[in-house]
Order: sequence, then structure tokens, then C-alpha cells
Amino acid sequence: MTDPLLLRALRREPVERTPVWIMRQAGRYLPEYRAVREKHSFLELCRTPELAAEVTLQPIRRFGFDGAILFSDILVPVVAMGAPVEFGDGGPKLARPIRSRADVDRLRVPEPTESMPFVGDAARLVVRELPGEVPLLGFAGAPFTLLTYLVEGGGSRDFAETKRFLAHAPDAAHALLEKLAETVARSLAAQIDAGCAAVQLFDTWASALSPADYASFALPAARRVFEALAPRRVPRLYYVNGIAGLLELAAASGADALSIDWRIDLGDARRRVPHLAFQGNLDPHALLGPLDSVRAKTRAVLESNGGRPGHVFNLGHGIFPEAPIEAVEAVIETVRESRPVRS
Repeated sequence: MTDPLLLRALRREPVERTPVWIMRQAGRYLPEYRAVREKHSFLELCRTPELAAEVTLQPIRRFGFDGAILFSDILVPVVAMGAPVEFGDGGPKLARPIRSRADVDRLRVPEPTESMPFVGDAARLVVRELPGEVPLLGFAGAPFTLLTYLVEGGGSRDFAETKRFLAHAPDAAHALLEKLAETVARSLAAQIDAGCAAVQLFDTWASALSPADYASFALPAARRVFEALAPRRVPRLYYVNGIAGLLELAAASGADALSIDWRIDLGDARRRVPHLAFQGNLDPHALLGPLDSVRAKTRAVLESNGGRPGHVFNLGHGIFPEAPIEAVEAVIETVRESRPVRS
């Protein structure tokens, strides 16, 4: 039996067409998702396997994407570590930000099957329902991105507390990153055991760092995660928002594929890093334009790839809640009309 299109592309094998899925595809742009959210809180969706499975499957039923991604949140493992998180309309909030080595030492490295069993249970339910040609992707926040939430106490615009922590308490920062790397690796391994055929690590805020600080803090922690998962022999994807200035460094993470944002040309990225697969990289804002423009910008991404094997079409970030269904359909139709990828 032929392996799913998405997995073959991530292994840089020739494929009959470019596979496509979109980040945050289980989300508020879908009316069926909004209908579920009217009855249940976000945290209920994350913690109830049947609900998480339902919203994971919704975009597959509607669009027939080439990959499903498990519905959860990157901060679920942080809660299991002993750092309570409040999920509200203003974004996640942590009441006790990390400020010292003692704060780091209070955090535990949880066993996912005991502290987060609902994640694996949801994955098993999804795999049972997915068509055979559609693999399930697991995901987690990268250690550095999780560190920013723990230190800032939530989201941030300038990451001042994070940078102060790295500068004044580097030993504590490295200790925290080590705990986070082990936690994330265990979480992703459990997702693989539950049926995920590939995993993506989201380092959304790593580009807030200089290349030197990225190489010192974020990169080694991401590399530890990927090294721990290597024996599982599934494709490992690494997403860094704002990757352009960090591309070659990120390529040394041990990932099999880099998921890139729209601020870098895909063809240029592939020339700079020819040995990895790539995922991306349509600007999510493109979906808010006229359908002719959506199709043209989708074709431009495909043309930038130049027919090289090892490309998964995706957005350069998560889809906006305002994105029209018709725009998503236009992207999918355009990608599926594309020519076979040469060997």
C-alpha cells in the first residue's frame, strides 16, 4: 500500500501532486467549529477526547486536506508541569511567572499518559476515523517558546522579561529549557504512540532572539527534542515564525522539514538549505483578498518551489478566523491542479 502523500513529500520523495493542509485548520473560520464552541469552552475541547477528535476531523470532512493536526494547545504540557494557566479571551495567563532557579526547580517533568491522557485518547479516536490516506500530525510548543510564556506570564510584544531572564539567570534558563525539552519530547512520543504519523514543533517566538542567543538557548533545546524522537522514525517538522535570519541555524536542529512563514521566498529558502523538506508558505492575509488573487498567490508559492520534491503546501502561520471558506477552497483547488513534482 502506498504511503500517504504528505509523508512521502516530507521524505522528499517524488509525488503526483503537492500535498496541502493549513495550520490552525480546526478553528474559528469554520462554522461547524463555532457551533461546538458555543456549547463548550476552549479548555473543555482540549480536555475532552471526543470533542477534540470532532474538531480535528471537521476540516478533513469539509475540505479533504492531506493531513489532520490534533486539536490541543501548546500550553497543555506546561499545566501538567505544575504551572497553572488561565485561558481567556485576552490570551493565556500564568499567575506565577518564572523568575528564579527556585521557580524552575518547582516544576516537574510529567508523564503524559498520567498527566495528559486526554491528548493520546483524542489521537486514537481521530486515527480510527481518518481515511487511510490522511495521516495525523501531532504537535507541541518548542522549549524556548514555552519558556517565554512561563517567564512573561502570558504573551508579550517585546519579551523584555524573557531577555532579562536569559541575561541575568542563564543557568536557570538552561535548566528550564532542559525540563521543557524533556517534557515536550515525552509529550510528542506519547502522541506518536497514539497514532500520530508526523510531529511539528512550534517555535513561534524564537525569532525574538538574536542569532547568537537563538544558537545558545532555543536551538539546543529544540535539537534535544528532535534527537529524543529520532528512534521513532516519523517525520519531524520545525516551525519558526520569522525564520529568514535564522534559517541555516534552524536547519541544524535535526528536523526533517522546516515549516516557514511568508517573509522569506520559498525558492530562496530551498536554495539556502537544499537537504531538507519544506512546508509553507502562503501569507494568511492572502486569504482575505479576492479569489483571483488567492489563486495567483497560491500559484506563486508553487512556482517558487520550482517542482522540487519535498514540499508541503501550507500557510506561513495559522489561518485567521475571518478567512472565507471560499478562499480555502480556492487554495486547495489551485494546489491540486498543480503538476506532479519531479524527482
